[in-house]
Order: sequence, then C-alpha cells, then structure tokens
Amino acid sequence: MSFSASMVRLQNVYKVYKTGEAEIVALKDVSFNVDRGEYVTILGPSGSGKSTMLNIIGGLDRPTKGAVYVDGEDLQRLRDSKLARFRAEKVGFVFQFFNLIPTFTAFENIMVPAEILGLKREESKERAKMLIRKVRLEERKNHFPHQLSGGEQQRVAIARALINNPVLLLCDEPTGNLDSKSGAEIVSLLREINEEQGATLVVVTHDQRIAQEADRVVELVDGQIFEE
Repeated sequence: MSFSASMVRLQNVYKVYKTGEAEIVALKDVSFNVDRGEYVTILGPSGSGKSTMLNIIGGLDRPTKGAVYVDGEDLQRLRDSKLARFRAEKVGFVFQFFNLIPTFTAFENIMVPAEILGLKREESKERAKMLIRKVRLEERKNHFPHQLSGGEQQRVAIARALINNPVLLLCDEPTGNLDSKSGAEIVSLLREINEEQGATLVVVTHDQRIAQEADRVVELVDGQIFEE
C-alpha cells in the first residue's frame, strides 16, 4: 500500500499506561494502514486495545511511542490546540452511548460541531437538513433525545459526526447499546455512508454483522494485530 493511498497509517505504535508502579501495555508495536474510502472493522475481546487504538487514530490520545498519520498529517507533530482543530475538521466520532445534549433537539444536536467550528450557519443548516434526510429522521428532527429510541439517537449521532464532512469516521461499538433490529439499521446506514459518500470508516465492534459488511476485518489480541 502506498502512503498516498492511506487515510490512516500507524507505524510501530506502543501505548503504555502507568498505574502506580505497574505498567499496562495496551498496544504493542502496532503497524496498521487504512486506504482512503476503505471500511475496516477492528475485532477483539475486551481489553485487547481496540478502543485505545481508535482513540489514537482519532487524536483523542497520543501513543507512548511510534508514528501516527491521518490524511497525510503527522499527529505527533501537532500541538494540543492544533490537534483539537484537526479532530474537529477532519474526524467524525460515533460512540456506543450517543452523547447527545439532552436539552437540544435532534436537529440542534446535529448542528453542534458546525457551531463550535464557527462555520456559516446557513450552509451548515442545509447540510444538517440533508443529513437528517440521510438518516431518515425528518419527522423526528424537533424531538429531544429522551423522545427518541436508541436506534434513532444513534442515527442522530452519526449525522452529527458527518456535519463537518470529515474525511474519517471512527465508530466505537456503534451497535453495542441497541437491540438487534436497531443495530441492523445502523449497520446498513454505515455501509450506505461508506459507499455513497466515500467516507473512510474504522469501526471497533463485537457485532459480527458489521464485520460481514466491512471491506476488511482486523483482529486485535493483547494489544497486537493477530490476523487480517
């Protein structure tokens, strides 16, 4: 794989957490690439380092050692303020527990990242309208999170992650808090986003349905890539 084709590139990445005198090695010498437009699933048991790896890719955490490139940017060279800006502009995050603002409507929640970045409001509103249609929630746009089902809340979270048109969408157990029907809808929506919008997806999951939809499955065991 050439570097120019890579959206994500990890080189010999280690992540070590210290608790008192003890050291926990979450990632050990991980090298990993994701092509632009690729849909990759990361599988592994609890404690295997999946979420740590996703957080490092998204610039939410820094490796103890090693190099991390996203969209050609060396994340290790970015100061915290520039890294925060990079995340806001280039990366969309979807988590297991939705993280919606309870006092905002679905539509307002989708608009939050655009407001933070100070993007033009009218353009952002038009994009939010497009996204709420995309996730099939037009009739629920003025509902608050407590008035939405789990699946609907996750669709709002996905639309919110896409409002700034990120080059990379990172999902951490996106179906982990959903029933099987809602989970299946999210699986279908993620594939649709990948195919129609060309978004690069990296998804951490235990859900075999997501693994079956992905272009590639990577298994992580004890902080190391076990199999692709």
